[in-house]
Amino acid sequence: MTTGPHKVGFLGLGVMGYPMAGHLKARGGHSVTVYNRTGAKADAWVRQFGDSKAATPKEAAAGQEIVFACVGNDEDLRAVTLGPAGAFAGMSPGSIFVDHTTASATVARELDAKARELGLHFIDAPVSGGQAGAENGVLTVMCGGAPEAYAKAEPVIASFARACRLMGPSGSGQLTKMVNQICIAGLVEALAEGLHFARKAGLDAEAVVDVISKGAAQSWQMENRYKTMLADKFDFGFAVDWMRKDLSICLAEARQNGAHLPVTALVDQFYSEVQKMGGRRWDTSSLFARLEKR
Repeated sequence: MTTGPHKVGFLGLGVMGYPMAGHLKARGGHSVTVYNRTGAKADAWVRQFGDSKAATPKEAAAGQEIVFACVGNDEDLRAVTLGPAGAFAGMSPGSIFVDHTTASATVARELDAKARELGLHFIDAPVSGGQAGAENGVLTVMCGGAPEAYAKAEPVIASFARACRLMGPSGSGQLTKMVNQICIAGLVEALAEGLHFARKAGLDAEAVVDVISKGAAQSWQMENRYKTMLADKFDFGFAVDWMRKDLSICLAEARQNGAHLPVTALVDQFYSEVQKMGGRRWDTSSLFARLEKR
């Protein structure tokens, strides 16, 4: 694959995919063909960034050097890759499929095997950084796949990433994203409990955070979410529905590999309670609302 602008396809223009595809065009200078299940979103993207849209994943993938995807779950991913209208049917031997969906390691390995049969390369490349990271082009990308394919894709991924690393063979990107979500779940619950305790103890919660954030308790979640938690504002970033999807993937993988995730399982239950409170689209810091309203 030559250096410089490339011909790429992008499948899935949701809150993450739309700006990621935009950065490929505006920042990377690549030629981008987009596909979205809802055509109106693809029309809007073309009006904003130019280039072209396709009616099917196969058409979006035809003739491209790299095809990116960012869809909802395992089944959505299979829908855009497999079958007569899927991207794999349109891709040329030697081209690369980069999947940014947070999905299971199982589907990553399945699609990697299918891609190899067709002479294609598959990289599982889930991202961290949320909607803001996608919009600002500063996502962290964790990848699984063959080193040669990764080396070709990484400079193009850099259009919307501030960090990108190959973590190992197929599935390793998804497994790394699971570790990311496991860590976040515990941190958010700990912060929610700490703030809740501070209020119950009659302390000035903001003053408490100002002091403890200078020490070992400091975290990204504390720095970026404590004020919105205390203000009962939960519309900043990653939705509870999405987090529960991700945690279900973590817990299913743990059942297979024998890992023990008691805190993660408990926090997943807490998020189910938030959903019942009407918080399906609240962000993950809404664990605080569950404690405050009990």
